Amino acid sequence: MTVRERLNALADEKNADFVSRLTPGIGRERILGVRLPALRSLAKELRGTPEAAAFLAALPHGTLDENNLHALLLNDLRRYEDILAALDAFLPFVDNWLTCDALRPRAVRRHLGEFERVIDGWLDDEHPYTVRFGIEMLMSYYLDEAFAPSQLERVARIRSEEYYVRMMQAWYFATALAKQYDHTLPVLEERRLERWTHNMTIRKAIESFRIGDAQKAYLKTLKEK
Repeated sequence: MTVRERLNALADEKNADFVSRLTPGIGRERILGVRLPALRSLAKELRGTPEAAAFLAALPHGTLDENNLHALLLNDLRRYEDILAALDAFLPFVDNWLTCDALRPRAVRRHLGEFERVIDGWLDDEHPYTVRFGIEMLMSYYLDEAFAPSQLERVARIRSEEYYVRMMQAWYFATALAKQYDHTLPVLEERRLERWTHNMTIRKAIESFRIGDAQKAYLKTLKEK
């Protein structure tokens, strides 16, 4: 069976209807509704095989489920150079938040210095989900030991009308408040974000269990009317 045939065999119409409501802009006809545990099991089965390599090279895919499987397979690539090549090939075809957020290539954690320079290019890209992915990488891998205040400035400068870019900016800064509060707070105090993103950052921070009550009380005073 081909990869597409395997996915067809795992299709779930009820779940496809649910996923369709979560991914506006993706036609229902492009959604098979394969559930995530089944998708992960298939990725595990295919991992490292010639069939997986052929699938990763066969772009573009026709369905959301194929794109999500592609993301899971890409995450497990071990060579840094292979990951960069695979991301360059795949990111232009990422067209929804679900696939974008499934991309978490683990091996880049051994190359964070050089990977940050690659991320800078993605933050300037015209494709919204490439920008979203770049912000996501900074949020996932650069808010602990690899953190630098300049990263906050880089994300704060982004201006976009795309909802899923702005939402990722807010998610990034809310997470940054939880992990690097003293460095991040001036971004809000000095109103460096667009109003909607500023207020959404505060909203998400207030919902976080990782931020203290006193900090939340102060953040509420920064909300713009």
